[in-house]
Amino acid sequence: MKFRKICLVTAALLCMACAARAQILIGQTVGLTGPIAASAKDAAAGAKLYFDSVNAKGGIRGEKIELIALDDRFDPALSAVNAGILIKEKNVVALFMDRGTPHAEAIMPLLAQYGVALVAPASGAMLLRQPVNKYIFNIRASHQLEAVKAIAHLNTVGIDRIAVIYVDDSFGQDILEGARKGFAAVKLNPTAVVKADRAKPDLPRIVKDVLQSNPQAVLWVGTSAAVSEGIKVLRATGSRIQVITLSNNASSGFIKLAGDQGRGVIVSQVFPSESSYSVVREARELAKATGQTDLSPIFLEGYCGAKVLVEALRRAGPKPTRQSVVKALEGIRGYDLGGIEISYTPEDHSGSNFVEMSIVGANNKFIR
Repeated sequence: MKFRKICLVTAALLCMACAARAQILIGQTVGLTGPIAASAKDAAAGAKLYFDSVNAKGGIRGEKIELIALDDRFDPALSAVNAGILIKEKNVVALFMDRGTPHAEAIMPLLAQYGVALVAPASGAMLLRQPVNKYIFNIRASHQLEAVKAIAHLNTVGIDRIAVIYVDDSFGQDILEGARKGFAAVKLNPTAVVKADRAKPDLPRIVKDVLQSNPQAVLWVGTSAAVSEGIKVLRATGSRIQVITLSNNASSGFIKLAGDQGRGVIVSQVFPSESSYSVVREARELAKATGQTDLSPIFLEGYCGAKVLVEALRRAGPKPTRQSVVKALEGIRGYDLGGIEISYTPEDHSGSNFVEMSIVGANNKFIR
């Protein structure tokens, strides 16, 4: 009897040890170094805040969420390599928030091959939306919608001479298409459309070409590093034309890179940073314990992406699998993040169409 009790106690301790080690593995390939590092780290901090809060309460059915993040240095080829490692070697149940349109494009074949969901890709590209990909679940509005609304905003405030600078890759091409739709909607033509090399943009030449068209404003499409440096080159010429850029630069990292020259730049947002939204208040309350006070829209994107993924994991049942996570995501309808709703249907995996404009204020904060 005594031996039996010892065995039972030992078994219970082993079960407790196994439970403590139980994990739900999520994979991420993203540019933690390189030209988008500032934005990637901002989003990662937001996601970590929510994952940590869930894990602190015991995780999901006693299993902790572990995010395995691999640095792809903003190289699409390395994104594909990393995704392969995460799927085939690490056995993650889902991929989470990669960053970059060519990068998402590079890993798409692996999603279908292994039946793995990609949740909250940090790209608004149409190729992730149309045609609908069974394994891609967006949470942000499309880049094309952002571009349309950016042009409409400038036109509303009396600006009708607008130039466009776009990075020469699938990300830039997608947004350029959106900008064209925006110009057509307000019956305008761009004063100039200037292409920028993704790896080494010739910023002095780009700025010169734009200014020769005598614009009042420029829609600048590129990484936080390229756009922030470009703004400095632009301002060094003495030009005060309005700069507007998109949500991939709605990060505190972008503001730091741009420095004083970033003040007055308009940045579209696909996630709010104002306390009028309950999800922002919720995140700020959690962030107090970590000493974080600067919750940018990209920080909130990471936080909201984590909320959607956790909701899917909860709906996926005990011991979530790749298949059960995909099925759970497909069943999400009207999920309230806290002022923003996320829904998926077989015909639409867009998630949200929220877009608003913000500006970098004198206090180096995003304000509406």
